[in-house]
Amino acid sequence: MQTEQEHHSQVEGAGPAAGPAASTGLARFLAACRREQPDATPVWFMRQAGRCLAEYRELRKRYDILTMAKTPELCAQVTLMPVEQLGVDAAVLYADIMLPMEGMGVSLEIQPEIGPIIHHPIRTLSDVAALQVREPEEATPFVLEAVRLVRRELEGKKAVIGFSGAPFTLACYLIEGRPSRDYTQAKAVMYGQPALWHALMEKLTEVVTRYLLGQIRAGVTAVQLFDSWVGALGPEAYRRYVLPYSQRIFAAVKETGTPSIHFGTGNAALLELLAEAGGDVISVDWRVNLDAAWERIGYERGIQGNLDPVLLLAPWEILEEGARDVLRRAAGRPGHIFNLGHGVPAEADPSVLRRLVDFVHEETRRR
Repeated sequence: MQTEQEHHSQVEGAGPAAGPAASTGLARFLAACRREQPDATPVWFMRQAGRCLAEYRELRKRYDILTMAKTPELCAQVTLMPVEQLGVDAAVLYADIMLPMEGMGVSLEIQPEIGPIIHHPIRTLSDVAALQVREPEEATPFVLEAVRLVRRELEGKKAVIGFSGAPFTLACYLIEGRPSRDYTQAKAVMYGQPALWHALMEKLTEVVTRYLLGQIRAGVTAVQLFDSWVGALGPEAYRRYVLPYSQRIFAAVKETGTPSIHFGTGNAALLELLAEAGGDVISVDWRVNLDAAWERIGYERGIQGNLDPVLLLAPWEILEEGARDVLRRAAGRPGHIFNLGHGVPAEADPSVLRRLVDFVHEETRRR
């Protein structure tokens, strides 16, 4: 706890005892990460900086995703858009999880409505050997500059969340060459060519660790590790082929005192193992009830989630009922960050998101 306080000593309002500043989004978010009682439950949304915002769609008519993510001023602009419009307590950096892969020498593109396309998928040990490990200041300086710009704008007011894809999810993309439903090729390598798999995971773990530590040095409040496709694995496969690598990343982040969030979709069978892997807060999707998930994860960790994103497209009465159920299951226990179980749908109405943020804050406000 002391190192975390030291890390944020330059930030106003780091906890509920900080007077008027305790009502800032930054204070709420940090309190939840520390399992302290904030003045209201903090809220942010995965993919809040993007497709559902009209201003973002206008920018996308002029720039492709990678250009926007790699231009610090544009990245900061998009990152900040939802903070004011939606009233969320944290900004999440507008970036793609594949950005560090380019720094490793991977040739890729982001195709709209499809996702990352890898031009030369990993097939051999020599392919892995060719991947470079560079410091983020050299490989992704634009990300770090965007963090500094956003931090400067939100200093003392809102949290700034940095993130990276987890080694397993990145390995899936690098081996499959594109998004997949079942990650057959990646899992075939994992089971059938363990030397290749572990060599790739070792290198990815080193890159991800350096990338997150670089974002922390640049000034993020917290980091989230996205293991988006880890639900494709059973518990024993996760323990053998993934767990040690995620543990190393979270251990390195923990040394900085910076809060960390561990996220995966379809992870109901893996909750205990995800907690074992690390993270101050475990993010869960809508496929498991939040109270049951928290009991399994352990109350010594926080929890993030877990409204079904599709409820944003339902009538307000149905959405409110879903949000109220999430809050009821959190039961006012310190350590809950309200979020969706995955990203904001492109069809979502920003005014509904704003109403949801206001609802959560008002329902949980401690006077």
